[in-house]
Amino acid sequence: MSRPDTTAVEFTSSESYVADSCEPVKLAVANGQIEITAAGRGAYPGVPLPDDALPELTSVGAWNVARAQDWGLDWHRNEGLELTFVAAGKLDFAVSTSSHVLRRGGVTITRPWQPHRVGGPNVTPSRLIWVILDLGVQRPNQPWVWPSWLLLDRDAQERLTRLLRGIERPVWDADAELVRAFERLPRSLAGGRANMSQLALGINEVLVALLDVMERERPILDSRLASSERTIELFLHDLPHRLAEPWTLETMSAACGIGRTRFAHYVHALTNLSPVAHLRLLRVEQAARLLAGNPALSVTDICFSCGFSSTQYFATVFRAERHVSPLEYRMATRAREARGA
Repeated sequence: MSRPDTTAVEFTSSESYVADSCEPVKLAVANGQIEITAAGRGAYPGVPLPDDALPELTSVGAWNVARAQDWGLDWHRNEGLELTFVAAGKLDFAVSTSSHVLRRGGVTITRPWQPHRVGGPNVTPSRLIWVILDLGVQRPNQPWVWPSWLLLDRDAQERLTRLLRGIERPVWDADAELVRAFERLPRSLAGGRANMSQLALGINEVLVALLDVMERERPILDSRLASSERTIELFLHDLPHRLAEPWTLETMSAACGIGRTRFAHYVHALTNLSPVAHLRLLRVEQAARLLAGNPALSVTDICFSCGFSSTQYFATVFRAERHVSPLEYRMATRAREARGA
């Protein structure tokens, strides 16, 4: 087994992130491009999982890709904790802060709030095994709720939780036991049906082996990663992609699961602005970019796409920040471009 190449490269994305629907995977299967053995709920591929069995299990399976593909899994988030293992070949993988080339033995860990991409941008020949568990969390500061069918004792559960909450390292190197545990998982799906008892046992084996791998490296935990401040940081990072939503102080704080006063305190500490003032500044900055770079969009279109409730309010706020009206700003930008042409 070769150690995965986990050299990180700086990455900045302007993309918006969506929930994973695995549509490219399902389309590739339908077109005969790849083979999968999987079970899942909702939009996830494979045979449907029974409603009354292992309810926290969202998706589990393996794909076998024998040739280069013309698709990848673009930036998305999962509904739960996702673990993947490269059993053969190699695969490009990225989170919002770094990119990696996974080789045999590479394990990825992504939490629901971590946007990630599989493929660079397309998937290469590989065998990938995955499992996604819904642990009742969507934000870093929420308590984790493990399944009742988990066999780890309370102490082991707490240790694993602390590691997964306190370290957001996305790529690890599997040892022999973790390799065997992952490779046993697809056997529970043989014959086009899911053996729920075998699946439960297999997932427990993966988690026990993963805990051993993580503890062996004696990583340094960062309690801030599970804090309310971290939750707000992530919210503010996504906010420029959600400016059209009718945000108020109440809805922004509710999105983070934090009271208005504490939310406002953290936002001011991070931005030196109140939440409403920070939102207003983001909207004006986005409007200025659109006014300068998208001549086909009308001022009215830009107003509403940036979340302003009326063109009059848009003009008032824009003038307060930029000292000119939106139309004057657009005309001045065009004049500068004409002089530079």
